[in-house]
Amino acid sequence: MTVNPPATATEPAALTEVSLLRFATAGSVDDGKSTLVGRLLHDSKSVLADQLEAVERASASRGQEAPDLALLTDGLRAEREQGITIDVAYRYFATPRRRFILADTPGHVQYTRNMVTGASTAELAVILVDARHGVVEQTRRHAAVAALLRVPHVVLAVNKMDLVGYAEDVFATIAAEFTKYAKALGVPAVTTIPISALEGDNVVTPSATMDWYAGPTVLEHLETVQIDHDPRGRVTRFPVQYVIRPQTPEYRDYRGYAGKIASGIFHVGQPVTVLPSGHTSTIAAIDVLGESVDAAWAPQSVTIRLADDIDISRGDMIAPTEQAPPATQDIQATVCHLHDTALTPGARVLLKHTTRTVKAIVKDIPDRLTLDDLSHHPAPGSLAANDIGRVVLRTSEPLPMDAYGDCRRTGSFLLIDPADGSTLAAGMAGAAFAGADRAKRAELDDAEWDF
Repeated sequence: MTVNPPATATEPAALTEVSLLRFATAGSVDDGKSTLVGRLLHDSKSVLADQLEAVERASASRGQEAPDLALLTDGLRAEREQGITIDVAYRYFATPRRRFILADTPGHVQYTRNMVTGASTAELAVILVDARHGVVEQTRRHAAVAALLRVPHVVLAVNKMDLVGYAEDVFATIAAEFTKYAKALGVPAVTTIPISALEGDNVVTPSATMDWYAGPTVLEHLETVQIDHDPRGRVTRFPVQYVIRPQTPEYRDYRGYAGKIASGIFHVGQPVTVLPSGHTSTIAAIDVLGESVDAAWAPQSVTIRLADDIDISRGDMIAPTEQAPPATQDIQATVCHLHDTALTPGARVLLKHTTRTVKAIVKDIPDRLTLDDLSHHPAPGSLAANDIGRVVLRTSEPLPMDAYGDCRRTGSFLLIDPADGSTLAAGMAGAAFAGADRAKRAELDDAEWDF
């Protein structure tokens, strides 16, 4: 069986199935995010009949004439009241044009870390603002997190337009302020849409009361935004998850390396380098679902066979020789601290990068980012929960880590508490480094770290 790579970014959807868009929603408390999510699900006919009936009954018991679509997500709030912590709620729905995975993130400032979790794999972020309040502090935080995570598309949904008389000038002022801020952050694409999630204006159907707006509805934009899924032109990476050695006579000489392609495209005959060892070989065969193919690309799960017998195990990475990243033990990165226990210099942690986990030490925390105004607080001494800051790490073994801007999968990592296995921080390698003076950095580089 021969499988050819997609010719364009949109071809996989045309050849195989409806394309998939991962997006995240964010907004301050009471900006109407639950109502927007409920409206999207309801008006796109993605709500089961029994769910809708339950919402209608609950709404009627409260004396409401129309169903309160925010109740479609109220189960999460009830669970929190019972002491159950839910970081991010995921919703799955589809239209004839596209499938969607929605990461619904909490809006309160103390849950900023949860947006990092929800938006880490998102290709688009929908940020809500209340038309009465405009761009607020939490709006700027969410925009900064989206920029930090390299989310390629951002939608500003100016909600509750019905409460400001559907005034065009109110929308224009908010849209201009947010767009200017987002562009300063380096957000590549911003789309602004005036909506009323409660009334349904410009969520799924165009508004009859805002004829001054000629742009797409929220759903129309989600269905038509161009997402680049073309693997060509990207760095190619394959973290090894498992070594396959069948113990049967007919497969006595079979040695395959199984895993999920993180980025790019592999093909038979391609010269590759195994990292961190640096050994080189050539791809002899690629197996997908038990059949040989000529090429495979992200995010396919495959088994790669090499022309040479090389000592390869879980955690190693296979990359094209001409694209092989350097393996290093010194990592400079931006992290979002997720744990209630502060992260401090000298802390001994585990660092999980793709399928490899190694010991590491936090050598320094040069600065902490203030998301309100994007200023840097030098030498903070520690990072508390929800803090975003730059760190210097020293690992016990070299890691082939890319810059996060080049590859989100192989440029990200987790810091783990070795005592109980809890996640401490989510990191992005290759962020601009500043804050520690040269003498301090030289001192850190020359220090001996005992693992």
